[in-house]
Amino acid sequence: MSATTAERTEGTTGEDELRLAQERAQELMQMADILRPAAIRTAATLSLVDHIDAGATGTAELAELTDTRPDLLDMLLRHLVRLGILDRDEHGRYSVTGLGAPLRGSDPAGVRQHLSMDGLFGRTDLALINILHTVRTGEPAHASVFGQGYWETVNEDPRFADAFRQEGPQQLGWGAELIHEAYDWSGVGSVTDVGGNNGTLLIELALRNPHLRGRVLDLKNAAEVAALRFEESGLGDRLTAETGSFFDPITPGSDVYLLSAILADWDDEQAVAILRSVAEAAGADGRVLVADVNIPVEADGPATAGTELYIRAVMPRPVRTVTEIKALAAAAGLEPSWEGPATAVRSLLEFRNA
Repeated sequence: MSATTAERTEGTTGEDELRLAQERAQELMQMADILRPAAIRTAATLSLVDHIDAGATGTAELAELTDTRPDLLDMLLRHLVRLGILDRDEHGRYSVTGLGAPLRGSDPAGVRQHLSMDGLFGRTDLALINILHTVRTGEPAHASVFGQGYWETVNEDPRFADAFRQEGPQQLGWGAELIHEAYDWSGVGSVTDVGGNNGTLLIELALRNPHLRGRVLDLKNAAEVAALRFEESGLGDRLTAETGSFFDPITPGSDVYLLSAILADWDDEQAVAILRSVAEAAGADGRVLVADVNIPVEADGPATAGTELYIRAVMPRPVRTVTEIKALAAAAGLEPSWEGPATAVRSLLEFRNA
C-alpha cells in the first residue's frame, strides 16, 4: 500500500470516528432535552388539545382561554407543531394530530391528567429536575425544588383540589387488601385512618364492616374530597373527615388508628414523630395498626434502576423491613401486640402503648 493510500485510509477512518462522536453527542443532547417534556406538560396543563377540539384554533382565542400571552403561547404552539403534536395551516389555525390525541381530557389513558403540572403525578415528576439533590443527600427532590415537601404543597394549594378528586385512588392498591382481609375488624367499633387521603380505604372497610364507624384525618384538599366521597357513597352517617396533620395532636377516642402507606413517605425521625402522635391519641386502650408499603428495590437491570431512582427521588424510605418498623414503633413508646402476614409490597403490624 502506498503512503498516499495509507494517508487516505487513515483520513477516512478519522472522519468516521468524528461523525460517530458527533452522532453520539447529538443523541445524548436529545436524551437530555428539557424543553420538549416541558412543552408537552405545559400543553397538558393548559388543556390546549381540548380547547382546540372545542373550536378555539387560533392563537388569540387560545391565549384568552388559557390566560397566557399570545406571543409566547404561539411560540409554544409552533414548537408543538415541530414535535408532531399539533398541525398548523397556512392561516395559522391549529389542529390536533394523532400523536397529540392522548392529551385530550377524555382519553381513557389519562395522559393529560398525569402530565398536568397541576396534577398529583405531574407535580411529582417536576421535582425530578433536581434529582441531583437526592443522589447527593438521599432526600426527596421535591423540597429542594419547591421549598416544601410534596404532601404539604399539594394538600394546601387550592390548585390541587380537583386533582385529588380526579387522580386520587378510586380502588385499593399496593396490596392494601391485606388490611381488610387479614385483620379482624369484628371487634372494632371505630377507626381513624390517619393520612387517609380521599377515603378510598375507609370506604372499603365500612362497606365490608357495617358496624364500623370511621374518620379520615388528612390535610385540607384530601379531607375535603374524602368528605364528599363519603356522602356520595351513602356512608356519611358513619364516616367523617377531619382536617389536620398527623404531626399535631390527634383527636383521641378511636379503637384503632390506622397508618396505611404513610411511614414510607418520611424519614426515620419524622416516622417516629408520627407514631408518637398516633400513640398519644390511642392512649391505654387504643391500637395502632401499621400497614406500611415495602416497595421492592432490586438493582438487576437498567429498567429497574430507573424505577428505583424515581422512587427514591420522591420517597425517603420506600423500603423498611418489619424489624425496622418495630424499631421505629419502640422509639415512639409502642410495643407489638399482633403481627399479620406480609406480602411482597405490604406488612401489617398492630401496636399498643407500652
